[in-house]
Amino acid sequence: MSAKDLSTLVMNSRHADPLNLYQPHPLLRNGDLQTVLGRHIPQDAGLVKEGEQTVLFGAGPDMTGLQQTQAVRLLGFYTPGRIAPEPHPEPKGLVMLLHGWEGDSHSAYNLILGSALLRAGYDVVRMNMRDHGPTHHLNKGLFFATLIEEVHAATQQAGLLSAGRPFFIIGASLGGNFVVRMALRHAHSPIPNLRRAIAVNPVLNPRRTCLLLDNHRLLRRYFRQRWFDSLSKKQKLFPELYDFTSLSSVPTIWEMSDWVTKSMSHFSGVEEYLDAYSVQPSEIHGLAAPLTILTAANDPLIPSDDITALPSHPQLQIHVMPYGGHVGYNDLFPLRNCLPDLVGILLAQDTGAA
Repeated sequence: MSAKDLSTLVMNSRHADPLNLYQPHPLLRNGDLQTVLGRHIPQDAGLVKEGEQTVLFGAGPDMTGLQQTQAVRLLGFYTPGRIAPEPHPEPKGLVMLLHGWEGDSHSAYNLILGSALLRAGYDVVRMNMRDHGPTHHLNKGLFFATLIEEVHAATQQAGLLSAGRPFFIIGASLGGNFVVRMALRHAHSPIPNLRRAIAVNPVLNPRRTCLLLDNHRLLRRYFRQRWFDSLSKKQKLFPELYDFTSLSSVPTIWEMSDWVTKSMSHFSGVEEYLDAYSVQPSEIHGLAAPLTILTAANDPLIPSDDITALPSHPQLQIHVMPYGGHVGYNDLFPLRNCLPDLVGILLAQDTGAA
């Protein structure tokens, strides 16, 4: 089934869950393979980069305590929908994309999704969390996943860019965790023009995900190296603050996290740190913004029962795909990424068009 056929069938289906029409070829139903293929960047995914404009967001005080007088700065890339080959007369809204851990604004899923959204008539902003992408020099303090305040503040500013049109936030993996927490914070710290939050394969139980990551040889090697390279960049920029040399021989992400949190934060160790940004099912009762969670049953890092354990809430939608891996959602013949189709279906609930 082509991506166009998928969207057409979905829009004509009003009774069953339309996202269940995503049934990848049997050769691509393995969760690990889906996860690896999610890094593939097709040629048409470069559209979102063609007209991108850099935006520096002032994100409030630095909770790490290393910048007493200067606000946190987060870097985003804004692309107006008018640069699409067939520009729409009026943008449907603005979509902010938030990457996962050790991803960035130019990760494959952000380029693929961002380019598809432009073609569908949306403006797009791709946000970088601190120490992700080309941002290590912007803030002295290290990135911790507990730094929700600064990401929320930057997202509030991004919402103003929609100029009264619908604003959507979409995050993948750890970015999905941030999106869920921002949807919860919306009750007491509103995000301007927010129409819906979408979390793709969100990390809700960081302890569990960290253990699964360390037990997966390929993914552990990939993420461990990317994190160590990121820490090394920080050390090179601020040698008076950081020395991560001893981490070069630490084999697991759990042990690295324990060392960093004990040495560089107020946390007593890795367990307290991971628990600090987990999402408890009981928190969902305070949800004040429409939130949709999209995940896959064969995700090697995010057990689907972390998602299905959440209580029912009128503002919460949950879609568990049988296949898709960790932010994969690919299909074959031809090889293509179907995440834009799935997200387009979700956005159509609020805009009235795919």
